[in-house]
Amino acid sequence: MAETKLSGALGVAIVGAGMMGAVHSRASRLAGAQIRGIATSSPERAIEAAAQLGIERAYSNVEEAIGDSSVDVIHICTPNATHYPIAMAALAAGKHVICEKPLATRLADAKALADAARSAQRVAAVPFVYRYHPMVREARALVQDGTVGALQLMHGSYLQDWLLGRDDTNWRVDAALGGPSRAFADIGSHWCDLIEWISGDRFESVVATLQTTMKDRPAGSVATFSAVTADASAPRKAVTTEDIAGALFRTATGVLTTLTVSQVSAGRKNRLWFEIDGANASLVFDQEEPEKLWLGERDSTRLFVRDPSRGSAEQRRLATLPAGHAQGYAQCFEAFVADTYAVIRGETRDGLPTFDDGYRSAQIIDAVLGSSKAGAWKQI
Repeated sequence: MAETKLSGALGVAIVGAGMMGAVHSRASRLAGAQIRGIATSSPERAIEAAAQLGIERAYSNVEEAIGDSSVDVIHICTPNATHYPIAMAALAAGKHVICEKPLATRLADAKALADAARSAQRVAAVPFVYRYHPMVREARALVQDGTVGALQLMHGSYLQDWLLGRDDTNWRVDAALGGPSRAFADIGSHWCDLIEWISGDRFESVVATLQTTMKDRPAGSVATFSAVTADASAPRKAVTTEDIAGALFRTATGVLTTLTVSQVSAGRKNRLWFEIDGANASLVFDQEEPEKLWLGERDSTRLFVRDPSRGSAEQRRLATLPAGHAQGYAQCFEAFVADTYAVIRGETRDGLPTFDDGYRSAQIIDAVLGSSKAGAWKQI
């Protein structure tokens, strides 16, 4: 069991000042924590980020943040390749950790982090936040209570377009920073986590193919999801990570599962979509229309709408706004952070994604990469 902190506001340090640093800091404040400071890639950038986010202290470096005795929780929102050393140092210092996914860019490092969190008895969480859509909780309840029936097929996609253009680029494109997988590790990992968690059925094998449609992009980087593109006259660099991934999984119970992932699908901003087909009914969820869950039966269809007065207990718990007042990604992230802090205080929360889930995701990513390279089925 992790050591608990039962009174007083938790002290938090944010590491990383990009888009996700802002998301983490907002969620942390809403969960009642005190943000002690922020560390970034340089002291100058930390001062700038602290001013932008209303954070009192700018740390000179990550080590200073981890060494701050007033900090209970380290939020890691940095490029993927830095996750392992920062998280390992934070755990060694006795801090609880929230680390962005992928947990690490190497399978062995992800396992080492999961083991270290367990040994240190720290709460260590990974933001697989789509678990926190109320309608996702409803879908899980309908699978668990037998409404859907024996699973027969699962399929879906996760599509974006923010890297569609020839001059679109980001640090994630650089394998040295983002890791050997980009589209699948960045967003396909979310889809796989959801499907395994909702269905309770784990993937056992996969055959996958990866494709890079943009063979080179401008060197350097622009902000994630920015409408700004790089200077078209800038030097260009070869791209070694995928824009598109296709995967066919077989689960432990033999259910075939298909997934298409893309960061170059025009008009698709953040469309995570899945269908789970059972012997009795099918479920469909679209993250861009998160207030609804479609349930299809042979002779009828129903549309569940998020409502704090109806549905499963977990759907009601996470439906924090009245029906008709739309909830979305921000509320998912806020609920995830609040649940993490609650577990740090010794409470129990259903479905909190931990470093064990981050390691599981790394296993799937590693198998997808291996299958694509070999052109064959790969055990997970």
